[in-house]
Amino acid sequence: MDKGTTVDEIDPWAERRRVVEQGRGARAWSLWGPYLSERQWGTVREDYSRDGNAWRFLPHEDARSRAYRWGEDGLGGISDNQGLLCLSLALWNGRDRILKERLFGLTNEEGNHGEDVKEVYHYLDAVPSHAYLKFLYRYPQAAFPYADLLAEGLRRGRTEPEYELADTGAFDGNRSFDVTVEYAKADVDDIHMHVTARNLGPETADLHLVPQLWFRNTWSWREPSGDVRPHLAICPEGGAVCHHPKLGRYRLSHDGAPDLLFCENDTNLRLHGGQPDAAGPFKDGLNAAIVDGDRSAVSTVSGTKLGLHYHFRLAPGETATIRLRLHAGSDRRAVDGDGVLLQQRVAEADAFYDSLQDGIDDADRRLIFRQASAGLIWSKQLYRYDVRQWLKGDPSQPTPPAERKDGRNTVWRHFASADVLSMPDKWEYPWFAAWDLAFHCLPLALLDPEFAKSQLLLLTREWYMHPNGQLPAYEWEFGDTNPPVHAWATYRVFEIDRERRGGRGDLAFLEGVFHKLLINFTWWVNRKDAQGRNVFQGGFLGLDNVGVFDRSRPPPGFGMVHQADGTAWMAMYALNMMRIALELARHNDVYESTASKFFEHFLLIAEAMTDMGGEGFGLWDEEDQFYYDEVDMPDGRMIPLRVRSMVGLIPLFAVEVIDPTLLQRLPDFARRMNWLLENRPHLARLVSRWTEGGVGDRKLLSLLRGHRMKALLHRMLDEAEFLSPYGVRSLSKAHQEHPFSLNELGASFTVRYDPADSSSNMFGGNSNWRGPVWMPMNYLIIEALRRFHSYYGDDFFVEYPTGSGTQLTLNAIADALEDRLIALFTKDAEGHRPYQGAARAPTEEGAEDALLFHEFFDGDTGRGLGASHQTGWTALVLNLMHDRAKRR
Repeated sequence: MDKGTTVDEIDPWAERRRVVEQGRGARAWSLWGPYLSERQWGTVREDYSRDGNAWRFLPHEDARSRAYRWGEDGLGGISDNQGLLCLSLALWNGRDRILKERLFGLTNEEGNHGEDVKEVYHYLDAVPSHAYLKFLYRYPQAAFPYADLLAEGLRRGRTEPEYELADTGAFDGNRSFDVTVEYAKADVDDIHMHVTARNLGPETADLHLVPQLWFRNTWSWREPSGDVRPHLAICPEGGAVCHHPKLGRYRLSHDGAPDLLFCENDTNLRLHGGQPDAAGPFKDGLNAAIVDGDRSAVSTVSGTKLGLHYHFRLAPGETATIRLRLHAGSDRRAVDGDGVLLQQRVAEADAFYDSLQDGIDDADRRLIFRQASAGLIWSKQLYRYDVRQWLKGDPSQPTPPAERKDGRNTVWRHFASADVLSMPDKWEYPWFAAWDLAFHCLPLALLDPEFAKSQLLLLTREWYMHPNGQLPAYEWEFGDTNPPVHAWATYRVFEIDRERRGGRGDLAFLEGVFHKLLINFTWWVNRKDAQGRNVFQGGFLGLDNVGVFDRSRPPPGFGMVHQADGTAWMAMYALNMMRIALELARHNDVYESTASKFFEHFLLIAEAMTDMGGEGFGLWDEEDQFYYDEVDMPDGRMIPLRVRSMVGLIPLFAVEVIDPTLLQRLPDFARRMNWLLENRPHLARLVSRWTEGGVGDRKLLSLLRGHRMKALLHRMLDEAEFLSPYGVRSLSKAHQEHPFSLNELGASFTVRYDPADSSSNMFGGNSNWRGPVWMPMNYLIIEALRRFHSYYGDDFFVEYPTGSGTQLTLNAIADALEDRLIALFTKDAEGHRPYQGAARAPTEEGAEDALLFHEFFDGDTGRGLGASHQTGWTALVLNLMHDRAKRR
């Protein structure tokens, strides 16, 4: 920003232009971004154990002194898009036993509800080009209660709430620091870092700020080959120079007079290598020098890891600020001392979001929109994992245990990722999950359509998708099965992008994904329809403990589980593929026959939902008017598992409405479709009143005719069953007083309504599908209602809520559900947000506007649960607010 420029003169389209430049490959704004993980320890990638216990192999306690093989982690950090050079912040309050370099949390075995981060931090702001990023960390002034958090987590049972940092008293009297980290780019490879720390407490307190710059360890894993080792070195005129054989030269400048302390990003062999005389310095050198006072643990000249040590003594309310600048090249450049560049980037971010939030007038909703966007952008992470190399081991390291050859991910040797991916939560889930990622792409498409499209394409590439067509689920078991929502997300992103492009859809993107999904659809048909009945399995299908038992591993003696959700997901998949084929057929008529094939697939699946294999039984229960899973028993019985859960609502999602003009434009498809319906009238009767056109003579394709749809909605919209004040529950509340029990073959199972954390140890984690509200499922419900409304129109009414006597259109019900979901995050009259639950209200000014977007929400109170920073699919609230504003 020129000295004469004012914020009033800011280019309102600057950020939008950067996004376009990046998408076109004109300028590499994505070279640097928030790609640094928040937890590399305890991941599958770093696990070389015999038993596959990743949490124990590399725990938090070892993270400061052991070099990582596949990535890096840090606090409020960034890196280049290959993770070669990393920049983040470390802190010390003079009382902690270790330097705060990374976030702490309990492992899956330590937490009473699975893994759980035990820190307070927020993603406050971000733009898609990463030209501006803002992160807030709340640091206690007392010694961080590591031991207390661990002991209480182990002591508490599954029926008790999680023990959080605030519960320890660490923030009593507001004795803490608010530490804000901001990044502002002057260019694609020129980044300014501003760190601001404020003493919130009533007494003067010490604070050590230690920005860290280091190279990912790429040199310890292979035989010496003469490669040039990267290095950082002090500059006589101030700052440090960085050289990497691939990244080139960078220079770091700073203000103030910090101590520059260097060490090597190498494992401390004295602690972990059985070499008491090994020469350092090691990865934990900064910790030893600053916390333990051991200056022999660092160098003041050079290394591969650098810490700039600032020490402040802050009075109550006092603020300290430090500024750094990292840029390509060797020339010395000034830091943003007066903050003018920072102000410019903030103003450009304001302008970018003003354009996206057009029509959202409420200030609180605009705040929600912006912070959900920030969390989504901050959740990008470089994900490196080469399964073949991981299984084989590295030449310069010990040979991995033989047991690994038959262990986790052994049939995924083709998998080799070194890409930036959207993570569910960079601490609790610092690895991609296929169906999570699909949902992430819808809000991402509002912010950066090219990035959203690249994510969907990436998972179908040959180094991700299995040669047999399966998409990788997540690193703990790539071979698990997630719901097949990739086609749905692809078409929705195509639609969002088409609107942004003025009606010109990206057909190359759509066609590219479609061809790969043809292989994936075939995998589903061949692998997950074991009896060839068009009834699909899939195991847990992302819904963890929703079943009576683990559907991936039925108890001994039990036969096959015929899954209502697996079959409904496939019906939805067939319709999604049909819709994509029809879109492509508008430009290339060869796709008309492909669309016909998926139309036929859908009809056969719809038939199976009612009559499996022509044997007179299906997944719809006439008595209960609901869909249930059914399990084969050895004596020939087929037992319905009468649990009213989200499993039985998923058939709502399989719905498409076809406009008559499309049929006129695609005569071959219309002719084949009519032939099927005329010659297979029993199929036509199952899926819709085909001969009765809806609004505008539209045609409806759905698993549910009017009666069944109303029957499902009767239960779904009943506040005594599925309808909560904050959306649709994953399990009927009726099971609170009337649990479902199954007693067969000497085994007993019970499912009851758990609105909050799970009381079941099924899957062992912290997810719960037996009562809480999940944003992605609610989003699909709302979308389905709007599609049904486009067919039935304003003359079709349903009681909402059930028993109220109030009749609403399906569109009005969708609006009402949207309002309940958005209400999770909005302030009430007392300034409280429901997702915060009964947590202690923050007392410092502005703290109530630092938001979190949880994994799921209490089915009664709306309190946020599970992963606390799972902005990915919970960021679908962006689409709800954006679409609502458009409709207005």
